Amino acid sequence: MNLLASFLLIIVALPTFAWDGYDYQKGSFVEIDKGNLVRPGRDIEVYDYTTGQYKDVEVQSIQNHGSSTEVEVYDHDSGEYRTLDMDKN
Repeated sequence: MNLLASFLLIIVALPTFAWDGYDYQKGSFVEIDKGNLVRPGRDIEVYDYTTGQYKDVEVQSIQNHGSSTEVEVYDHDSGEYRTLDMDKN
């Protein structure tokens, strides 16, 4: 039971940390700020270091790949799908 409680605590705490990565379509570094629950179907806020602006995007899928996590998102403003390669901490 303690293992389950520890796992749930970690899952709940994950959204409290910022998550750094790279947007290959835009060629820019990005950050998903703390407080964003990154799950398919959810809207999240992504900071683009190149433009210095925040964008609201919808998470389409999440795939783990070795030392990184690939997050496919849909950008409502541009109508484009983007792939964010996020670092695992």
